[in-house]
Amino acid sequence: MSRVPKNRRQHLLSRLLADNAVVSQSQLVELLLAEGIDATQATISRDLEELGALKVRMPGISHPVYAIAELPQAQQTPIEHLRRVLGEWVVEISSSANLVVVRTPPGSAHVVASALDRSRVDGMVGTVAGDDTVLVVADAATGGAGLASLLGRLAGRQ
Repeated sequence: MSRVPKNRRQHLLSRLLADNAVVSQSQLVELLLAEGIDATQATISRDLEELGALKVRMPGISHPVYAIAELPQAQQTPIEHLRRVLGEWVVEISSSANLVVVRTPPGSAHVVASALDRSRVDGMVGTVAGDDTVLVVADAATGGAGLASLLGRLAGRQ
């Protein structure tokens, strides 16, 4: 059994919740073990919280099951969540004109881009995520340097 990066484990958890009627965290631990991933119940609990998983009633199932709610586009990510994501996943921030380049570990750019998109940071027009890079477009009034400075502060780097 192996430990895997948090983003990979959370991605697998999302898939397991979509494909299975999961009624307990211990059931998730077992499902992950079947996939070759060793995780504790405490880790699963934190992952479920970060993913926004809820227990819901489903037709034809007697017990509530875990599900991840789809976040409406208008719903904003709390600033504390954005700070945590930026602090945990961002390794470098640079800017040019009205663009900000945010570097992440390989395979993590989508996590940062999603948190930014949902947070609706003032001065940000939108994001484009690759594998380890997020391109953030700043509005004309804020500019790339201003937005890079704000993101750096939120990430705890300034």
